[in-house]
Amino acid sequence: MISVRTIGAAACLALALAAFWGTYQHGRSTMNAEWQVRWSDRDAGDQQAWALAEVAEREKEQARQRSINKAIQDGQKIIDRAVADASDARADLSLRDEADRTARRAASSAGSHSCTAAASAAASRVALVLADVLKRADERAGDLAADADQGRGRGLMCEQTYDALSSWQVDPA
Repeated sequence: MISVRTIGAAACLALALAAFWGTYQHGRSTMNAEWQVRWSDRDAGDQQAWALAEVAEREKEQARQRSINKAIQDGQKIIDRAVADASDARADLSLRDEADRTARRAASSAGSHSCTAAASAAASRVALVLADVLKRADERAGDLAADADQGRGRGLMCEQTYDALSSWQVDPA
């Protein structure tokens, strides 16, 4: 039979094992809690760093967009100035008026010569054709100048936009 001492020793041993097991489980739960706090701190730090990086990238993006918008505005000013200059040039009829006056003078003076009527009619037609060619050449030159000025403005706008974008460093990550 089992003696009371044996039962008492087994009970003490069971109590000691239970105490050791309880201490072990308490140590594990304390260690897990410490690690959980560390992970939570790390995660919070990561989220804060991510938020700060996002704000910095948004600021960079907005600065890029502002520089692009400025380049577009500057280019549009050049284009608008070119359009206004072309409009002013079309409104200036001094060269065309002078060509018409010269043609009328040539036609009137051709009629006053005592040459043959055919020669004076030919001279007046030549003067009228010359005046018409001069007016058309002036109009075409104005159109080409307007196109060239607008193209220059668009080219400068493109160049400024490219310079604004290429001046920013892109992170390889």
